[in-house]
Amino acid sequence: MHQVAQCYLGVWKRRLIQYRSGRSDSETAVYWLQTPRLFADLRIPSNPLPGLALEELSHSQHLALCEQKGFAGVTQIDADICQWHRKMDYQPVSGAEDIGRMHFETSECLIETALDESYYEIWERLPDSLGACRGQWLQATDDPSRQGCLLLAGDYFLFAASRPTPLTPGTHLRENFSQPESSINPASLFACELSFGRHHAGETPWKIECSTLPVKTGQCLLPSSVDPFAPDIFANEAVMSSLGTFIPAGGWRCAPDP
Repeated sequence: MHQVAQCYLGVWKRRLIQYRSGRSDSETAVYWLQTPRLFADLRIPSNPLPGLALEELSHSQHLALCEQKGFAGVTQIDADICQWHRKMDYQPVSGAEDIGRMHFETSECLIETALDESYYEIWERLPDSLGACRGQWLQATDDPSRQGCLLLAGDYFLFAASRPTPLTPGTHLRENFSQPESSINPASLFACELSFGRHHAGETPWKIECSTLPVKTGQCLLPSSVDPFAPDIFANEAVMSSLGTFIPAGGWRCAPDP
C-alpha cells in the first residue's frame, strides 16, 4: 500500500456533514489526523459530560458515551477515492466499509462525498497541524492482540488504544444497554481511548483537548519533558510504559503498520 500524498497530511476538522435526507450536523467535534500511512479519527457529540471516571458516570451518561465514535488504522488513496481501513474501533466491529470520494476545494478545504452520494462532508485543515508528521502503530507487550497508535502532526497528537477486552461484533454500542444495568461493566465497555490535543513543541505538558474518556479532557497525555520531535520518541521506554489510561501491564511496544 502506497503512502498517502502530502496534500492529505495533518489534522482535518469537520465543519459539516449533510445527508441526502436533509439532516445535517455541524456541532459534533470531529478530528481526523492523517500521517503518511496511519490515521486516527475522533468524533465527540456536542453535549459535554462531566470529567468523571467511567464508573462514576450515571446510566444516562453511559448512554451518551455510546454515541461517541473513534477509529484508527491505515489509509489507502486511489485517484480521488479514499478508504480508511479501520484496525481498531470505539464502536463494535460491523464490517462496513469506510470509503469516500475526495475533492480539494482549496489546499486547506477538502470535500468528501459518499460513493452513493448519501452524504457529503466539509473538512478544513488546522493550520498548526502542518509540519512534522509521523505515527507509530503499537501493541501491548503482554497481549499482542491489543493495539493502539500515537500519531503526531505539527502541534497536534492523537493517541488511540483499543479496549483490554474486545467487544462482541455488532452494529452499535447501544446494543450493550439492552442488558440489565447491573450486568454492565463500564470500565470494560468504554475503555477504548482516543485522546486528541496539542503538545506545544514540548514547552508545556501534552494537553488533551478532546477524548472518548471524559475524565481525560484537560489532563495531560505526556509531560513537557517528552520532546515530540525527538527521533527516538517511539523507542523511549518511559513513554511506552505510561501512554494512556488503561496501560498494559508490560507497557506498549512498537509494531509494524497493520
